[in-house]
Amino acid sequence: MKDKIIADSTCLIGLERTNHLRILKELYEAVIIPPEVEREFGILKDWIKVKKPDNTQLVISLKLIMDSGEAEAIALAGMMEKSVILDDKQARNIAKRMKLKVIGTVGILIKAKNAGIIQAVKPIIEDLERNNFYISENLKNEALKIAKE
Repeated sequence: MKDKIIADSTCLIGLERTNHLRILKELYEAVIIPPEVEREFGILKDWIKVKKPDNTQLVISLKLIMDSGEAEAIALAGMMEKSVILDDKQARNIAKRMKLKVIGTVGILIKAKNAGIIQAVKPIIEDLERNNFYISENLKNEALKIAKE
């Protein structure tokens, strides 16, 4: 059975720009985003649900050190006890310290390849990079090694 996941806008925007947003639909029952991510992303599909995090104090605190979308996504992931898709290093570190399960866009690609949803990770990483999605050389090399490409 597919699970639900919380997402920040970076992954959604990157996959939409490269025409690979369907990967999330095929991997997850639903992608849940907070209102700020909805504003940043600007596109809603029937499998993308919007939910407001209850803990406004946590959101306010997190906004002091990261952008609003990431803050709301982390608060929502904590509230719903779901994994969260985050690419920003600082946001990932904070989410991990909060004991949340974190995956990034590149991790989503590896998961999609392992599930047989995509044939290869490398061409999608290249598409993302052509669309101004930053992926460090270390991360790219590690991903291609894991994906056996």
